[in-house]
Amino acid sequence: MIEKIYKHIIFKNEPVRAALIKLDLLASDAILFVIDENEKLLGSLTDGDLRRGFIKGLNLEQSLLKFIQPKPIFIRQNEYTLDEIENYKKRNFKIIPIVNIEHKIIDILNFRTTVGLIPVDALIMAGGEGKRLRPLTETIPKPLLKVGDKPIIEHNIDRLINCGVKKISLSINYLGDQLEQYFGDGADKGINIQYVREHKPLGTIGSILLVDDFSHDDIIIMNSDLLTNIDFLDFFKTYQQSKADMIVATTSYHVDVPYGVLETGVDMDVKSLKEKPRYTYYSNAGIYILKRNLLNMIPNDTFYDVTDLMERIIQLNLKLVAYPINGYWLDIGKHEDFKKAQEDIKHIKF
Repeated sequence: MIEKIYKHIIFKNEPVRAALIKLDLLASDAILFVIDENEKLLGSLTDGDLRRGFIKGLNLEQSLLKFIQPKPIFIRQNEYTLDEIENYKKRNFKIIPIVNIEHKIIDILNFRTTVGLIPVDALIMAGGEGKRLRPLTETIPKPLLKVGDKPIIEHNIDRLINCGVKKISLSINYLGDQLEQYFGDGADKGINIQYVREHKPLGTIGSILLVDDFSHDDIIIMNSDLLTNIDFLDFFKTYQQSKADMIVATTSYHVDVPYGVLETGVDMDVKSLKEKPRYTYYSNAGIYILKRNLLNMIPNDTFYDVTDLMERIIQLNLKLVAYPINGYWLDIGKHEDFKKAQEDIKHIKF
């Protein structure tokens, strides 16, 4: 049982004094979940529950079951919606247990440290050589280059964790062993990290077929060398609400024309005049969400780019949606990008 669950758990036959000690240690997160000998959730317990029990005449020698709230709020694994989670947050619930089909607690949702629970798996593409950043990448893979106090890729992993993502796969190749050594199986972060390794170039999405199993029907895919504070929760909501088959995050690119522009017809007759117009284009930001069934379109063991998949989706008249990133985004590809990231990280909230 991981630490963040264990500290909120107490068995029904433990003494009231033990509950008081645990609640005191939890401080602002002071709530316990009482379980039976089979680790099934029985109820919740707070300082207020104990206080009310003492007022009623209960004492330290009596069973915890006399103090508990017997019908606690809980979230059932893979059976929730984002609206439900947001509703709990609006109702000022702070900490909620997540239970499996056997009613055993498998995780704890703490709104102080987690903004939500996005029901997705994630794949981070982390196999590139980072040639343009040499000599920095001669002995260290680009995803492990530090921006501020931690590696580029760790900023992205931590943001996904903050949104409730529990299963992340890393597609590795160049110096990939260092990534495995750094993150391990993800237990230190309370998640499950798996690794897939390309034995030949498979493009920007081909390696997704090397992932053994996905737990959810939707998958976030992103490049590892991005520094961004994209709102993953809003990104996923937009994807759901638009009923898209795939959504791609975009950054805006502006072109300012310093002259008056004449728009003409076939016969060069002037249709309109725009004085020093600005044209806005949207560029692929390297972050996507897609339905798992789209993986059937990707050829096995073949070089295949994510843009190939996007073009195929358009050809089949499936729904591909763009999502403009309103916050910060930087693709760390060159030395000047890396230098900029070191300055920006001091001022931008991630």
